[in-house]
Amino acid sequence: MTSFETSPQLNVWRALLALAVVFVMLATTGWTALRSHRPPSALQASIAKWEHGSIHGLHLPDPEAAPARLTRFFASLTPRDRDRLAHRYPLAVGNMNGAPVTLRYRANHIALGQARRAERERMHDKRLTAVGHQDASRRMHRYESLMRDHRQILAFDPKGTGRVAEVFGNLTKAQRISVVVPGVDTDLLTFQKTYRQYSAPVGMAEALYAAERTARPGTRTAVIAWADYTAPAGLGVDAATAMRAEEGAVRLNALLRALPGHAPVTTVCHSYGSVLCGVAAHDMPARVTDIAVAASPGLRVSKASHLHTSARLWAMRDATDWVQDVPYLEVGGLGHGADPMSSGYGARLLSSRDAQGHSGYFQPGTDSLQNLADVAVGAYGAVSCAHGDDACLAGVSGEALTGHA
Repeated sequence: MTSFETSPQLNVWRALLALAVVFVMLATTGWTALRSHRPPSALQASIAKWEHGSIHGLHLPDPEAAPARLTRFFASLTPRDRDRLAHRYPLAVGNMNGAPVTLRYRANHIALGQARRAERERMHDKRLTAVGHQDASRRMHRYESLMRDHRQILAFDPKGTGRVAEVFGNLTKAQRISVVVPGVDTDLLTFQKTYRQYSAPVGMAEALYAAERTARPGTRTAVIAWADYTAPAGLGVDAATAMRAEEGAVRLNALLRALPGHAPVTTVCHSYGSVLCGVAAHDMPARVTDIAVAASPGLRVSKASHLHTSARLWAMRDATDWVQDVPYLEVGGLGHGADPMSSGYGARLLSSRDAQGHSGYFQPGTDSLQNLADVAVGAYGAVSCAHGDDACLAGVSGEALTGHA
């Protein structure tokens, strides 16, 4: 949750919890909003085209096949054939877990170019209102920014508010991989910000990547700014329930299982992103050695052991963060359960005294960012625990741990 900064909004959260029984009754009696039929999205159309496509007379594999199967398929092709598929089915290839990451970058660059052209046409569509023209302009400029030469776009879907993921560093050669999972109000247009840049996924990932290289200069690292799920918009029922987290958890674990190589992985989860990571934890692959959560409203479990993961759980919350006033409970599906910072929960508590508020954990120069970087590169002996003691390091063998938990 990156945008809820005032106490009135907390009162809304409490009101939502109070309405839990009503909400559940309505949901279970079939009270739903009617949705009109919509044409397939550009991504769905690209996947459908792939499913009916072929190369050299041979059918293409199921785009939902296991990543290893798809990796073998692409490895069997010539560079020219791979490039041909990227141009024919850019969104399908650009979002295909198991496709070579460099090919995904190329395919998404093509898809972004197509989306940019579509938005340019919308900018001059006389049927749209002035607001519609402004939205088209903003999206077109966002696509142009994502198409810059140095950018490595691992996933892209222009549907609705949009989804995107970007890589910093060399993902295929990394010895350590971090995945930044952001919270509410994350979409295509908020993926990167000029004002308060470190509250947005790109700024978070860039700051973490720089801090990791400082913490371990000799370690090849890669950081993924992962906004490839539909995050809740503002403080409403979506933010108070696990629905978006459950949908996102499936997508996150699909990504984690498809990451190249065997490097240990750390998920760095902020606010509602920590709810998603909590839901995903039990199904994360074994290479995920650490889950670090900041400003968490809860992980949907009553204690860390109920996550059913071998990954170490680290948690931090700044004393000035309003999220500490959110009710840590779950009633009728609303709320996200116990406080990960509470005694007896079982998380390793990290210092974040410099974070300054809900959105300040990735600000360069803070102990919160330094701690997240140290965990991500396996420099456990360098982390500073909350309360000024070494309690969070119990059972962790300092710098020696670089592999599985």
